[in-house]
Amino acid sequence: MKIRSILVVDDDENDQFICEYTIHRYDPEIAVLKAYNGQEALALLRTTTPSAIILDINMPIMNGFEFLDHYAREFQVHAPVVAMLTSSHLDADRQRALEYRFVRSFFQKPLKQQDIAVMAQVLEEEIGGRG
Repeated sequence: MKIRSILVVDDDENDQFICEYTIHRYDPEIAVLKAYNGQEALALLRTTTPSAIILDINMPIMNGFEFLDHYAREFQVHAPVVAMLTSSHLDADRQRALEYRFVRSFFQKPLKQQDIAVMAQVLEEEIGGRG
């Protein structure tokens, strides 16, 4: 299963640019959706379901963990792949993120093409497991 679209949730415009650049180097046909905090992401997710979500932890208005709490409660169907992308090196952050059943990966910034390859593999396994 091919990644069709990725929602990048990060308040930093430079990180957004790096993510979009890296995603399009991996596959220029992947649509990149952008949100700059968890509230924007939730609003966007009410109208579309991307193949994957890349989520930062530290953001204003609604951080990554607050987003995950709301996302878990509000949505019955989740994106097949949710990956945390953060500058945090704290094992506690990794463990907390991976407690959500829909969070499948935890990457360190900056996003790398190999991270997207991992997400594509997880998507393939997720979709294959449903069939």
